[in-house]
Amino acid sequence: MIARLAGTLVSKQPPHMVIDVAGVGYEVEAPLPVFFDLPETGQPVVILTHLSVKEDSHTLYGFATEAERRLFRQLLRISGIGAKLALTILSGARGDELARYVVEGDAAALTRLPGIGKKTAERIIIELRDKMGDLTLASSTAAGGARSASGDALGAATTGLIALGYKAQEAGRMARGAAQPGMSVEQIIRHALQATVKHG
Repeated sequence: MIARLAGTLVSKQPPHMVIDVAGVGYEVEAPLPVFFDLPETGQPVVILTHLSVKEDSHTLYGFATEAERRLFRQLLRISGIGAKLALTILSGARGDELARYVVEGDAAALTRLPGIGKKTAERIIIELRDKMGDLTLASSTAAGGARSASGDALGAATTGLIALGYKAQEAGRMARGAAQPGMSVEQIIRHALQATVKHG
C-alpha cells in the first residue's frame, strides 16, 4: 500500500497531478480543493494517498489531510459509491461542508452535488452521521499543504457543539456565525457559546 508521496510536483491538471519521487513519476487523482493548496510545479510537495487496485488498473488518489482521506474511504464503504463518485463528491464539497450536510441531515444540499440522487444522499447521511465526529476531528497537517485550518475547524467545532448538547442544525448555525478565518476549533466554540449567552 502506498500511503504517502513526498517529492517534486511535476504537473497539476485537475483531477490529475504528477509527483516525481526519486526519479519515478507517480500520477495521482485528487479532489479539486486539493489543487487550490498545491505549490507551484517544480516545488516540493507531500500528499497522502489511497491506492485502489483493480484487475486492469492501479490508481492513486491524493489528499491534503488525513481527515479527507478517511472521509474518502468512508464514502467508498457506502453502497453505490465508487472511487470516481467519491472523488466527485469531495470536489463539490470540502470535508467540513460535507460534514455539515450530514450532521444537519441536509439531503437537498447533497443532491446538488454531481452524481448524487435522493436515495444516495439519504444513504450518505445515514451511514456517515455517527462517524462525522471522528472524521472532522481527525484533520491533520501531515500533508504539508498551505491550507488554512479554518475549514476543518468549522466542521470540528460543529461536532463539538453537538457533543455539548446542541441539535445538529443549531450547532451548525452557531459555528458558522462564530467562525472567522484562522480561528481554531476551541476559539470557534468559545465565541459561539459567548454569543449564545449574550443573546440568550
